[in-house]
Amino acid sequence: MTVSPTASPAGERVTKSFIDGAPVSSAQTYPNIDPSTGATLGEVARAGEAEIDQAVTAARRASRAWRATTPEQRSELLSRLAGLIDAEGETLARLESEDSGKPLSQARNDARVCARYFRFYSHVIESYYGLSIPLRPDLHVYTRREPLGVTGHIVAWNYPMQLFGRAVAPAIATGNCAVLKPADETPRTAVCLARLAAEAGLPPGVVNVVTGLGPEAGAALAAHPGVDHLSFVGSTEVGSLIAGAAARRVVPVTLELGGKSAHLVFADADVERAAATAAAVILQNAGQTCSAGSRLLVHERVHDELLRRIADRFATVSIGPGVADPDLGPLVSRKQQDRVRGYVESARGADIVCGGTVAEPEGIAGGAYFTPTLIDGVDPAAPIAREEIFGPVLTVTTFSTEDEAVALANGTDYALIGAVWTRDLARAHRVAAQVDGGQIYVNTYGAGGGVELPFGGFRKSGYGREKGIEALDAYTATKTIVVQL
Repeated sequence: MTVSPTASPAGERVTKSFIDGAPVSSAQTYPNIDPSTGATLGEVARAGEAEIDQAVTAARRASRAWRATTPEQRSELLSRLAGLIDAEGETLARLESEDSGKPLSQARNDARVCARYFRFYSHVIESYYGLSIPLRPDLHVYTRREPLGVTGHIVAWNYPMQLFGRAVAPAIATGNCAVLKPADETPRTAVCLARLAAEAGLPPGVVNVVTGLGPEAGAALAAHPGVDHLSFVGSTEVGSLIAGAAARRVVPVTLELGGKSAHLVFADADVERAAATAAAVILQNAGQTCSAGSRLLVHERVHDELLRRIADRFATVSIGPGVADPDLGPLVSRKQQDRVRGYVESARGADIVCGGTVAEPEGIAGGAYFTPTLIDGVDPAAPIAREEIFGPVLTVTTFSTEDEAVALANGTDYALIGAVWTRDLARAHRVAAQVDGGQIYVNTYGAGGGVELPFGGFRKSGYGREKGIEALDAYTATKTIVVQL
């Protein structure tokens, strides 16, 4: 099977929702724009409350039978789905590259990681147990982990396939049925993955995808009374609305929001390795990563060398359409391009070492490209140092003491991840413990890390944890049973 969006009778390609095992049209559509060229890739079904209700109803109907399946049965189906994703990896990667603009090789990796999520949870669900509690000799006390029912997922446009796997795999592995609303800009791979889930043998209603706009379909999913758990990946502003909707219905929610993660580069660091890593992670997906290391906090003694090495790397970066597989593709939209340009132009008094401009590779005037940008001497109180830019922009601030470095690292409203670069083992552990964040790396940087690593933040970076074994806890509730012997 070669996955693709469905087509209208006139032959125009239309990406439709996939609900209860079948494509579902909507009365209206909206254009899907290729950020590499500005051209239209086709139309997308503009679903709303009716389609969301249809999907939640289908998930609720399927829930009773699905939660009664054994871990072994769910494991087999998830493993089968992982194999289909691997088999269709190239097709999925191309769709992802066209929708988001990311380089094709990065999209291929996203397809591989998506499959990895389903394979990982297909394995761990068979060893996910409750506990026996030795309360008294005459009591047999134990706990069960039970699925919540219907889970709703609203995901961002920067890693559509990875976020699909990250949300849906642990939810359905634990016996829930899922309704996912993909980002407006990147809907196609989510629909294809839902179709592959059906081909793998997952019953209708277990995995549903509803396309549409955030204020319409997304808001309807967040407010639907039939949803028992919400997860959201996106901006802090929208995340607060999702949390409010969940609170009004008293359902649990997992929020993975923004970040302003920092590299702390000390004087004894391996400067070459730190420079190579810092450059690579801010270029990945054009810097459109919540956990991108967008702040460089560097000791004054190694400042000049580190900046020179990063600037040299930025100078050789190839820029072009995602499907051409350059080092740096476009931003997701012209709107995002304007946002990034606005932040760079606001950096008054700072030194733009390189970049800082819109790019038009190969004469493409309709794309959303931006040059890799390095800005030195950034005031830590400036918006560009405190707010999430979501572009290939790396800001630099110097420090002279360890305490100053930690204070700078913790000096924003976000606390997602961070990195400590030092050869001093004691300092590495000491600083890692003091820097706020859900993941702290030492002499490396994972931008979220592997499937196995719990991921999430503090403060305005959100709450709850995805990935790893902890994700299974998020999608289940503990029931304690006490038996008098």
